[in-house]
Amino acid sequence: MKIIELPIEFESNGQKNYIYPSLIILNNELTLVDTGYTNFFTLIENEILKNRHEIKNLKNIIITHYDDDHIGSLYDFKERCPWINIIASEIESKYISGEIKSERLVQAEEMLENMPNEEMEFGKWFIQQLKNLKHVSIDEKVNDGDMILDNKCKVISTPGHTSGHISLYFPSLKSVITGDAAVKENDELVIANPQFCLNVEKAEQSLTKIKNLKAENYYCYHGGKLTL
Repeated sequence: MKIIELPIEFESNGQKNYIYPSLIILNNELTLVDTGYTNFFTLIENEILKNRHEIKNLKNIIITHYDDDHIGSLYDFKERCPWINIIASEIESKYISGEIKSERLVQAEEMLENMPNEEMEFGKWFIQQLKNLKHVSIDEKVNDGDMILDNKCKVISTPGHTSGHISLYFPSLKSVITGDAAVKENDELVIANPQFCLNVEKAEQSLTKIKNLKAENYYCYHGGKLTL
């Protein structure tokens, strides 16, 4: 088993940006963690091909949490690869499937009410982005401590950024895939966008929780891999 980070380059507001979804290879089967923004299917597929793997071997997609940069292309993956098993936490699955209005959309609509005029346009655009996300049903709902991927991966509940956020711990690889429970900044693990965290106190606790795993490799969706 191994983990490969997939550096996905894109432009936003005229600036070059990156996200780093993870690809887990186990017994020639692939598991993708998070799917980028809407219309990122081809970008991610190309990166998988660069690593000499094929999308036809993609067995699972694990979603760490409901945010447009993590689930944006989930619908496209399911459309093009209908056999894929989609895994998410019990809590987040309700938002991803559209059963309940997402926390992020509720937060964005509440923030819009008190937003300064100069930020109003962005606020409205962001709300529309969230509303445009297509719902996908979850095949496998997981909770804290569950062992998945042939018992090689432990689900770690890391609420704060969102309430059902999960990270993934691989004891045999001494590695953690953090989602947005941690980002890499100046070769350190820090909280992702504290201003957008639904609960900063819980986000701090979750960051401590994954640091306490004392892994050697932390695969951060924002900032990339940190090796300690």
